[in-house]
Amino acid sequence: MTVTNDPRALAERAEHDLAEATAAEALAWTVEHFGDRFIVASNMQDAALIELAHRQRAEFDVLFLETGYHFAETIGVRDAVALTYPGVRIVNAEAEQSVADQEREFGLLHQTDPGRCCALRKVVPLRATLARYDAWVTGVRRVDAPTRANTPIVQWDERNGLVKVNPIAAWSDEEFAAFIADNHILENPLVAEGYPSIGCAPCTAKPLPGQDARSGRWAGQGKTECGLHG
Repeated sequence: MTVTNDPRALAERAEHDLAEATAAEALAWTVEHFGDRFIVASNMQDAALIELAHRQRAEFDVLFLETGYHFAETIGVRDAVALTYPGVRIVNAEAEQSVADQEREFGLLHQTDPGRCCALRKVVPLRATLARYDAWVTGVRRVDAPTRANTPIVQWDERNGLVKVNPIAAWSDEEFAAFIADNHILENPLVAEGYPSIGCAPCTAKPLPGQDARSGRWAGQGKTECGLHG
């Protein structure tokens, strides 16, 4: 593992040097520079990113935001990942309040104030968990939505204060689907039912024909991101 005293400078150099890197190259760079000080984020829509990371390192942490509002199918994929990849350690990041306590105090925030709900159940637990690492790996892709069109392979995450690696940022939908099919990757069964972007159950719907994959998230609420990536 390469140790650096200036992770921001490392990220800024890598943003240029790895601008055209493959997913394997980006993850190999991550393992080389961070060893066991990185975590792979997964919403358990599939295990594609976990499989790619596993090809570079057998043991690593996987961050799952356990919001308490997930589809049963999503929890099933999380549990299947733990069985399929024995070296993977699932880190369940949870909010300070249970769903029941939050709803008693604030009501159904996912309906009345989804931004606050995401902040409490996703953003705050994410930051608390990431504080224990020097880098995180995400499955963000440029084709996901217009807000992600300029996502680099490596960047400095100012908001969370660590290096952010997006190995499959450049992958098209076709490349992504082919990787899953060709390698028999675990995939959430809801994808086959018409949910190309899966979040919490109350805030996830099937997108309308012709709309981008994330248009089914918080549909009709003027919200496109949960605050994890901008």
